[in-house]
Amino acid sequence: MNVLLALCRHPRDGDAASAAAVAARQDTLTKPPGSLGRLEDLAAWLARWQHRSMPRLDRVEVLVFAGNHGVVAQDVSPYPAAVTAQMVANFATGGAAINQLAAAAGAGLRVIPLALETPTADFTQDPAMSHVAFQDAVRIGQEAVRPDTDLLCLGEMGIGNTTVAAALAAALFGGTGADWAGRGTGVSDAGLARKRLAIDRGLARHAGALADPLQAAACLGGLELAAILGATLAARQHGIPVLLDGFVCTAAAAPLARLAAGGLDHALVAHVSAEAGHRRLAACLGMTPLLDLGMRLGEASGAALAVPLLRGALACHAGMATFAQAGVAGPA
Repeated sequence: MNVLLALCRHPRDGDAASAAAVAARQDTLTKPPGSLGRLEDLAAWLARWQHRSMPRLDRVEVLVFAGNHGVVAQDVSPYPAAVTAQMVANFATGGAAINQLAAAAGAGLRVIPLALETPTADFTQDPAMSHVAFQDAVRIGQEAVRPDTDLLCLGEMGIGNTTVAAALAAALFGGTGADWAGRGTGVSDAGLARKRLAIDRGLARHAGALADPLQAAACLGGLELAAILGATLAARQHGIPVLLDGFVCTAAAAPLARLAAGGLDHALVAHVSAEAGHRRLAACLGMTPLLDLGMRLGEASGAALAVPLLRGALACHAGMATFAQAGVAGPA
């Protein structure tokens, strides 16, 4: 854990010179200064974290990690844990939403299940993962990242994981189950009450460990969340910008922001989920989601939908004529 902690606390810097080069070119393009709004910022963000003055999106990849959770025993989801493996099979045959969205975005898709037959422990009773299991899952996420990727989209699948995400968010940023828990895949009022109670019991059970973000992730998180953390961390080391999907994915990466100032600067929240805690979590991280479509599916669906937005930002940046090239008078 000490090696992992050191890596988290000393993230690789972005390339300020590349971002500045993008900003300088934006000022010469045939448009009023700043008129493309956030698209201009996105082009500079890509350049900063790809460490190149002209960014590219030739190799975009979607990684979906899947895991199962012992806290499902607390009846926090209307779906059985078996659905996780069933959905992984659906991904493999191309039948899920993310299959269609990744293809539409021109992105590769890989789905990585993590010991679906062995759920984490019920965090109301025990730590969800041992240090070894947590570190192994982080390593799987790290090793899944291909260094030549231009943009990485991250997502998850796991019955019960909105309960896990809410517990981790509460541990990192304060609050109770009532503050963070939403209906997930559609629990009833009674199910929502059980979910909130389970979160509060988990927070109380592991109170002594929660000051350390990595310990909190091990005690309350899940294998797929740990893998997302590992993939996000590896992307930083390889110079790959990241699109985070919804509530679960954002919560999984959030320990990196608590461990180092700017620890998530290479990542953007792709969309704000309809899941209750996501808007609050994004605000805690100081991040403004790119899209707001009322989605709460997971699977990296919102991250894949944001890829065309980045492609548009890059197309304008790379393809527009300058005032000199077009023979258009620039601003006085």
